[in-house]
Amino acid sequence: QVQLVESGGGLVQPGGSLRLSCAASRSIFAIATMGWYRQAPGKQRELVARIFISGDSTSYAVSVKGRFTIFRDSAKNTIYLQMNSLKPEDTAVYYCNSYSAGRIYWGQGTQVTVSS
Repeated sequence: QVQLVESGGGLVQPGGSLRLSCAASRSIFAIATMGWYRQAPGKQRELVARIFISGDSTSYAVSVKGRFTIFRDSAKNTIYLQMNSLKPEDTAVYYCNSYSAGRIYWGQGTQVTVSS
């Protein structure tokens, strides 16, 4: 099993930045992919960004490309989501996810609110 703990959410003004962290309970070298999803009220959960641990390949939703960056620190068993130029439509609960050997794990989520 893998426990994932997110942190870093909060309230930020439009145009501001936040960095989310997701700490895994064991080495992420054993994990195939990790990613960030978000779910806004009344909407389905959607993929925001994903990183393949071996090779560091990344992919992003069109809506965040160029503004968000996903990266990892394997020594800390942690992935991050750097969010810049935030917009009100980025408001959502952000969830960390891991996938490996057919198993998917989720964190508890962290709230991001973009509002003036």
